[in-house]
Amino acid sequence: MRQYVYGFGEGSREMADLLGGKGANLAEMTRLGLPVPWGFTVTTQACREYLAAGEEPVALGVQVARALADLERRVGRQLGESDNPLLLSVRSGSRFSMPGMMETILDIGLSDASVRGLAKATGQERFAWDSYRRLLQMFGRTVLGVDSELFEKALARHRADRAVESDTGLDAHDLALLADEFKTLIRKATGEEFPQDPVEQLHQAIRAVFRSWNGERARLYRRREHIPDDLGTAVNIQVMVFGNLGPDSGTGVAFTRDPATGARGVYGDYLTDAQGEDVVAGIRNAVPLQELKRLDPSSYLQLGDHLRTLERHYRDLCDIEFTIERGTLWMLQTRVGKRTAEAAFRIAHELVDERLISEDEALARVGGHQLARLMFPRFAEDATGRPLAHGVPASPGAAVGAAVFDSAEAVRRAAAGEKTVLVRRETTPDDLPGMVAAEAVLTSRGGKTSHAAVVARGMGKVCVCGAEELAVDTGARQFTATDGTVVTEGTVISVDGTAGTVHLGALPLTESPVARFLETGEQDGALTSAVAQTLERADAVRRLEVRANADTPEDAVRARRLGAQGIGLCRTEHMFLGERRSLVEALILAEDEAGQRAALDALLPLQRSDFTGILAAMDGLPVTIRLIDPPLHEFLPDRTELAVRVATTPTDRDRRLLAAVERMHESNPMLGLRGVRLGLVVPGLVQMQVRAIAEAVVERTRAGGDPRAEIMVPLVGTAEELRIVRGAAEHVLAEVSEASGIAVRCPVGTMIELPRAALTAGRIAEAADFFSFGTNDLTQTAWGLSRDDVEASFFPAYLDQGIFAASPFETLDREGVGRLIRIAVQEGRAAQPGLKMGVCGEHGGDPDSIHFFHDAGLDYVSCSPFRVPVARLEAGRAAIEGSASVAPC
Repeated sequence: MRQYVYGFGEGSREMADLLGGKGANLAEMTRLGLPVPWGFTVTTQACREYLAAGEEPVALGVQVARALADLERRVGRQLGESDNPLLLSVRSGSRFSMPGMMETILDIGLSDASVRGLAKATGQERFAWDSYRRLLQMFGRTVLGVDSELFEKALARHRADRAVESDTGLDAHDLALLADEFKTLIRKATGEEFPQDPVEQLHQAIRAVFRSWNGERARLYRRREHIPDDLGTAVNIQVMVFGNLGPDSGTGVAFTRDPATGARGVYGDYLTDAQGEDVVAGIRNAVPLQELKRLDPSSYLQLGDHLRTLERHYRDLCDIEFTIERGTLWMLQTRVGKRTAEAAFRIAHELVDERLISEDEALARVGGHQLARLMFPRFAEDATGRPLAHGVPASPGAAVGAAVFDSAEAVRRAAAGEKTVLVRRETTPDDLPGMVAAEAVLTSRGGKTSHAAVVARGMGKVCVCGAEELAVDTGARQFTATDGTVVTEGTVISVDGTAGTVHLGALPLTESPVARFLETGEQDGALTSAVAQTLERADAVRRLEVRANADTPEDAVRARRLGAQGIGLCRTEHMFLGERRSLVEALILAEDEAGQRAALDALLPLQRSDFTGILAAMDGLPVTIRLIDPPLHEFLPDRTELAVRVATTPTDRDRRLLAAVERMHESNPMLGLRGVRLGLVVPGLVQMQVRAIAEAVVERTRAGGDPRAEIMVPLVGTAEELRIVRGAAEHVLAEVSEASGIAVRCPVGTMIELPRAALTAGRIAEAADFFSFGTNDLTQTAWGLSRDDVEASFFPAYLDQGIFAASPFETLDREGVGRLIRIAVQEGRAAQPGLKMGVCGEHGGDPDSIHFFHDAGLDYVSCSPFRVPVARLEAGRAAIEGSASVAPC
């Protein structure tokens, strides 16, 4: 027979999957000899079977009866007896902490008869009737489904009749009347009487806790926290102890260290003459835990001993709930405590110093998401106020600046020393100079993978996208919030990229010492010391290299300071914007080969200069340069604007531009003439870019440098495409080598960003020196999604309904896109053993995705410069995954 019920003496913390986190830890405290009120746990397996069948497993009732009988023998009281009744609490407890999301029922066992026995046994009639009305209220709402407002209104009416402000002002007689009224409410709402049989109360409460696993708030919480839906909850049945029996009783919460900062010491709150839910609900103001030393020195000393025992045993910050009943201390719950990102790093580091955990365990207990939160400045929490609008928190941090509505204005004001926020309905590649100049980017459209979001994250800029509450009018240079506030150009606003909010005026910023340390190496206190040692360990154990996505020498220098081991993606199309746009227009408008050659010859020295600067910044490290990728129409004026100009004030140039725009117009340009296709149909384009790379290598070599350029061909779908481009590239490399007298050897590889490329990777590998997975486009083409459109349209519904646990553009889809990557890795290396492979999409900096890339056997990840420390940390964690005994909090 399957065992569905475990006494606290039978379990251990290793049984959390079966007993839930709370039940496993109650069993562990019992094993440690701590004063835990006795009880038993109904397993998560019983819950799963109940939810599947709609009824309790057959054996559950018998096992609960046995466990209850054993409990009664241990405490010398019986459930529901009339003289000194045993009362029970019934609490949920899933594998993962879900605070407040499921149900709790206290004081099980009280009835019309036993309430008087409780009053006699405790000598406190008011306490007994208050406990009974709490049971009726909690049971009625949770188990029987009575509207909680009915109870609240009755309670409020009694307070008003007695002219008291709180429940504590009601005496025993008042509470007895209230209990009768609550029973009447239950009968009218359900057609049934409140069950007087305590065993029936217990079984109904157990079933109610089971059902609460599928309650709306529990489902919503699980989706937000990525907790699986099929785990179920355990149910913990425990002897009630009471902190509301007078001044020698009380309840509290304690932490073995400060969960906000990680500092050593005992932290927490205590309430005299109160129940545990009073602390959580904030009904009364608690006193600092240290006050217990004065109120009850003996209990305070015992509690301190227990806290030290638990921290040494769990080897981590512990969060404890306790009750003192008439001078006797009881431990009700413990768990590894939640903590801030700062506390996580400090605690892990200090536990290593105290020799409680190893360096690898410390690394396993912190994560890239926590490090990212520490790197960005924030607004002071007490100064944010009500926001003007909410949007998508696309790139974290906090920024203040004057609102500007076009790129040129941002550049102009920045040159004058003014901080700005670039506000657009959406951004385009033309906005890049303004994005560089601005402190933050704010758009009314788009999501976390829109142009604004991707580019902002790459530059470490604060960004809020999709703030639909703002009506942006770029022509009038203003936006209007839904409350009617109009913000004109030059008005100072504050953008919180962590919370996704926009505020009027300048909010005070809090500097990040971690970001300063990562940039300069200067340690400033316990936090930066902890981060430094954690990253040092991660670098020592990780197998994955970490490179950066960088398009300018400045970004390359920053990336190297942050620990990048090269550049995994240098996007050459970003080098064709600004003043060079006219040269691209000339290339497009050229009517013969001579005109195209002239345009390419003008671009060559500019490209060479770009590459020389980046190679210098990354001297001795690989620099993977991607040949131009976006469609050429992105470098031309807007089609509608051109048509208006031609119709109103026509010029020959505008007519030619409009003709070119019409000729190159595509319904879906992301699946059109771009990448390798562009290089094959525009004569000389590939040759110009390769020559610029080769000549930059020559220039750096002559200067005594160690340039290591790699050429990457984008959007390849067939081996034939890569072979043709590779042949052209090798011809140019040979020409430059012969002309310069310096051997120029640049590996030529490709991006795997189309499903066909992944599925034919074995053939493509025959013509490639390396693969780099472009997971942004691979996700887009595998799913058939346009990432610029779907986040604002149906992604919210998919996330709410649990179809997506997370956006596949943020965290890699392991089942679909991940399988394509595994196929490409396997077939690519089968064709060419030792083939170098990496990833350069947005997923390269995503903590969860990095673990997949490690497991898939890639050699490196590449991400934006500001995410390099995060990637270093997660690559180290991936290398030691499974070896640490405690998961990150």
